[in-house]
Amino acid sequence: MFRSLGKVLPLYSLLLLLGFHVADAFAKPALIPSPPQVSASSYILMDATSGEVIVEHESYVQLPPASLTKMMTAYIVESEVAQGNINLYDEVPVSVKAWRTGGSKMFIKEGSKVLLEELLKGVIIQSGNDASIALSEYVAGSEDAFADIMNQQAQLLGMTNSNFMNATGLPAEGHYSSASDLAKLALAIINDFPDQYPLYSEKYFTYNNIRQPNRNRLLWRDKSVDGLKTGHTEEAGYCLVASAKRNGMRLISVVMGTNSENARAKETQKLLNYGFRYYQTHELYKAGEVLTDSQVWKGALDSFQLGLAEDVIVTIPRGQKDDLKAELKVDNVIEAPVAVGQEYGRLLVSLDGKVIVDEALVALEPVPEGGFFKRLLDMIKLFFIGLFS
Repeated sequence: MFRSLGKVLPLYSLLLLLGFHVADAFAKPALIPSPPQVSASSYILMDATSGEVIVEHESYVQLPPASLTKMMTAYIVESEVAQGNINLYDEVPVSVKAWRTGGSKMFIKEGSKVLLEELLKGVIIQSGNDASIALSEYVAGSEDAFADIMNQQAQLLGMTNSNFMNATGLPAEGHYSSASDLAKLALAIINDFPDQYPLYSEKYFTYNNIRQPNRNRLLWRDKSVDGLKTGHTEEAGYCLVASAKRNGMRLISVVMGTNSENARAKETQKLLNYGFRYYQTHELYKAGEVLTDSQVWKGALDSFQLGLAEDVIVTIPRGQKDDLKAELKVDNVIEAPVAVGQEYGRLLVSLDGKVIVDEALVALEPVPEGGFFKRLLDMIKLFFIGLFS
């Protein structure tokens, strides 16, 4: 049921308010199986719109991220480009250190200059360690200084279980991240730099007459997958951060510590298929939408509108949207002046007795104080209301 100022709205009104169709109330609920068994040290599946975690296992454990590190390298470069500090058409010098770095390579040459845009492709598509170091030195002067920037950026993104020692993900003491943190980073890449995100779906990149494939096998196996990054070292195992979009719903998955290149793709596919098949994302309310009117005392107006400062979006099992219960808890006595955005209650949405949304109800319009006689009259009314209640 939906309560507002002591009143109960009928179920029909609640369904309309939440944007549901009455016919849906008679549909049979979907049967939701247990999450799949995933052969990985750590993993997470998250909805990109609501931020809801659908499945997770040891997702906060600090593990070596291998080349998943390059997601942060690319994010910082993309951020610097967006801020105008560097340009995609800048010519980046290649140092001896960048040229000599082992592991996966873009095959840039010492002493040459390479377009920044080409190096970014080399990082994202080819997982080039040489390209990562060249970019880190160009942005921060040295790879060590760039690692400091990486850690500062990680804190800004809420990546509390990450610490970066280099720009490549090559093994280093104190270099770690977590599945949860990497999912946050993937979400930031998708949302903050949408113009660059298509690079993560490119299957091939050719540089210096050498054509190399993207190591994310799901780009070939699943048309809905459009990113993001693979990683592998002996210490980290085989890792994959992936994102896919089907029917308007985007999911992000992270698997860490699988035992083969094929396994990381297979285990990721399990997670994505499970999420898309058995879960659905619903927008319940929009920011600024009027949810109720509330009485205000001692004001120039007798009532004002309450709503939400942000959209409310939930990801829940399919077939359970009609089981949602919403309740408005509005402050009993509200006195002017009222400022826009000021909190005067809570919106609670629960499913199966568990609260899944708890958002502030805020004023959507200002209410200045009323005149002297209006304030005096309301003061008297409040006195007697308090006396008899």
